[in-house]
Amino acid sequence: MAAQGFFDRQASARRNTGWLVCLFAIAVVLIALAVCGAGFLLTNGAGDSQSFPAWLLSRHGLITAGTVIALIGGASALRWLDLSGGGSRVARMVGARLMDPSTSDSDETRLRNVVEEMAIASGVTVPQLYVMDQETSINAFVAGYGPNEAVMVVTHGTLTQLTRDELQGVVAHEFSHILNGDMRLNVRLIALLAGILMIGQVGSFLLRGSRFRSYSRRGRGQGWAVAAGLALIVIGYLGVFFGRLIQAGVARQREMLADASSVQFTRNPEGIAGAIYKIGLRGGYLDSTSHASDMNHLCIGESARVALSGLLASHPPIETRINAIQPGMLARLRSRLRDTTPVHELDPEAPESPNSKSGISGRPWQDLTSGFTAGRASSVTDNLSSQAGKVSDTSEAYARQILRRMPATFRNLLYTRAGAIQLCYALLLSPLGEQTRAQRLAQLTNALPYAPDVGLLDRFLPTLDQRDNGFGFVALELAMPALRKLDPEEARHLIGEIHRLIRADGRISLFELALASFLQKHLAQDAERAVPVRYRSYAKVQNSLARIFSLMARAGADNEQAVKKLYTEAMAGFSSAGESPAAPQAVAVNELREALGHLNQLAPVLKPAVIDACGQCVLSDGRIEAREYTLLRLVADQLDCPMPPLLGAAA
Repeated sequence: MAAQGFFDRQASARRNTGWLVCLFAIAVVLIALAVCGAGFLLTNGAGDSQSFPAWLLSRHGLITAGTVIALIGGASALRWLDLSGGGSRVARMVGARLMDPSTSDSDETRLRNVVEEMAIASGVTVPQLYVMDQETSINAFVAGYGPNEAVMVVTHGTLTQLTRDELQGVVAHEFSHILNGDMRLNVRLIALLAGILMIGQVGSFLLRGSRFRSYSRRGRGQGWAVAAGLALIVIGYLGVFFGRLIQAGVARQREMLADASSVQFTRNPEGIAGAIYKIGLRGGYLDSTSHASDMNHLCIGESARVALSGLLASHPPIETRINAIQPGMLARLRSRLRDTTPVHELDPEAPESPNSKSGISGRPWQDLTSGFTAGRASSVTDNLSSQAGKVSDTSEAYARQILRRMPATFRNLLYTRAGAIQLCYALLLSPLGEQTRAQRLAQLTNALPYAPDVGLLDRFLPTLDQRDNGFGFVALELAMPALRKLDPEEARHLIGEIHRLIRADGRISLFELALASFLQKHLAQDAERAVPVRYRSYAKVQNSLARIFSLMARAGADNEQAVKKLYTEAMAGFSSAGESPAAPQAVAVNELREALGHLNQLAPVLKPAVIDACGQCVLSDGRIEAREYTLLRLVADQLDCPMPPLLGAAA
């Protein structure tokens, strides 16, 4: 993982998807030829003496091949479109329940806390959490098309049978899949395998139909139907065999990488190793869904019983995985768990092991939030993009500390729909005086659930008024699971109210730009859909780059001369030789949203330079203020680039 940066891994995942489609196309051609071969043998048995090549090019051969390709391609295309809804569609497909962010269940609350810590530390928007209530096995997976639109699904057994350290290891494993770009590849693989399965399913249908006709007076052609059905079943499941072989090959290496990343993120090898060991003891099979075999490559452990597991298992053997995490770990786990207390008596809230978070828990809060000195900032200015997708000791400590310092009443409100809506208002109102706040609130609609609630606002504002506590944008990210429960019309209306507050004074601050753009991206109706790559050079996004760098230059400098200098330096790396960039321009909210949307459609390998140029602008004076950091995080978020807390990267 250390050898590749976040953007390299994203580009690699896209290339692997391309290779997967090529392998699928080869499999389709081979299956079509096999079915045509079976059709040729059946027609030869009826007296046809044509050679196979001649038959293949005949009307019957072409119709047979075309039908097979259409069936496989159509089934895959339908599943591909079905799964275009993103990770939430995959979660619903397996019957998972969306976890209420305001849950009072202790096991679910523990999962939410662990996920929030990892999300803040890695710079990923808090994923939607789903639970498979009927599954007592231990398993989990993530799904989605982008790191900031992921969902995480866990079984009920994962919640109840793992200690906190083990649960943290599982969550870190799944976050590795998010950061490594595995989710897109895994969801696409489900769609491609659905097509290969279709031929065997058609064969089963023919066999069932022939059995029905055997009881009918119109059983003519029954023998042909049985032979054709058996041939299609054999060919179909041979195709499935090779499809599963591809599935296993794709998944195994990535599972080993995710195990190693879990250790890197948590600094506690016993967490992920203990979870994997319990999966080996109790199994991770998903018995409540018919899609268990489709999900095998997504899950942390095998989700379906697999014949020829040495070839077709999507995960390496448990012993191999644990020994790869740390030699000798398997023997220690066996010794510890042999003839011990039943699982239901294990303490899920046991203190963390001494190895966990070593060297972090004792660090004072002041060390984490003391600001950015010139020396600190210079260490990341030239290579800010290299911090993307990484979790450091300090960023993890920052996440844990900020969650511990956040008042419980304040934090609990973020998990309710009403509280999340009022938080959006409070973030815009907190810099204003009491009289101005009242005037702005009077401009909002009185329709529920958007009507301002003075009682809830009074519980948010005192905490947000403390500018040095760092709660602002973190609180918004924690509230995202509740905001995502709004239906599309409600989300559109909320964004309209936010724009009304922003326009009230006739000017737009950097924070207001960031807030509006963040909500627009993550609450849009198509937020979970895959973002296509449309630009493989900077030539067609010059206007978008100009807008972003104009904004960044104004954030990083305090006079027009310095603004122009920063802007010119930023644009120089993206303009053609001899081309002089235009002057920096004012940027409206809709222009910023449009520009960020275009830049997000750049090829992944082109995005790091944009992130680094933004970093050069805001860190030009060797320091970064809260408003500059908010803007930098916004750009990173809109480019689907998980940016951990900058103080963690700089420390």
